[in-house]
Amino acid sequence: NTTLQTARQVCAGSGGIGSIRIHPDVKKALDQNAPVVALESTIISHGMPYPQNVETARRVEDVVRSNGAVPATIAILDGVVHVGLDQKQLEKLGTLGAKCRKCSRRDLGLVVSTKGNGATTVAATMYIASMVGIKVFVTGGIGGAHRGVERTLDISADLTELARTRVTVVCAGVKSILDIPKTLEILETAGVPVIGYKASEFPAFFSRKSGSKAPIRLDSTEEIARLIVANEELSMQNGVIVAVPVPEKEAGNHSAIETATKQALKEADERKIQGKDITPFLLDRINQITGGHSLQANVSLVLNNAKIGTKIAVKISQLKRCIITQHAISTLLGLHSN
Repeated sequence: NTTLQTARQVCAGSGGIGSIRIHPDVKKALDQNAPVVALESTIISHGMPYPQNVETARRVEDVVRSNGAVPATIAILDGVVHVGLDQKQLEKLGTLGAKCRKCSRRDLGLVVSTKGNGATTVAATMYIASMVGIKVFVTGGIGGAHRGVERTLDISADLTELARTRVTVVCAGVKSILDIPKTLEILETAGVPVIGYKASEFPAFFSRKSGSKAPIRLDSTEEIARLIVANEELSMQNGVIVAVPVPEKEAGNHSAIETATKQALKEADERKIQGKDITPFLLDRINQITGGHSLQANVSLVLNNAKIGTKIAVKISQLKRCIITQHAISTLLGLHSN
């Protein structure tokens, strides 16, 4: 794709405002059509305390590498969008923590133009990953419709991004603090395939169960990769969700998590915490109420998602190589017959 190749050449430069820098390992993999897995940075800055955030980020990257792909953590540092961070940059992001602006798609231009520091959400990470040609993105859980959405209209930009950006998001489902049935309805309306990996019930982040059925169940990474490649060949422009239940030994008790969630939501309402501040508050408060169990589950599910997501990325790369080879053979046979 000439346009994508040109974009990569521009992104590889060291330009000023609006520049994107692709880590050399990531650029090499993209140029060779090798598997790359995008990783968000909000989970580092806002999702966990320091130094556990940096330690977890490094462990996630190691899981991606050990399973055959190149990790590309995405963040904005000093006004430059980085696709792939070195160890020093990861440390900087982790120590800055919540001082980094939490960046959805709408915030990217502001943070770049003011040379600020920004941690990318699911929506922003998807957008940047798509821009440079990364097909698979691993995260903890996606945003969705907040409880009381019929009153507040508080719907995450993640859902809008999934409707218009061709990136597969591997996650542990929708965060349990959200209205999961309404979130799934919105995704259905947007035409986004929602896959339960080896699961008939849609997972709810800390919990393996949500009470909502997974729209699609697939039991292998190859089946998932084939669906993703088929969507691309059909020129579908939307993303795909692969919902992976948290490992059973780390799963939170659904009723206990729900009780903690309701208490945290009540406190957020009393303190009038809204918008982008509500999710970090709720996750931190739920962790306190559950005695730290939810944070432990968070780390476990992200590592598990990274393993499954990387296997999907590797399968996609293998399938595409086969397709390219078959096309090349067909072309050669056609030339020979002429």
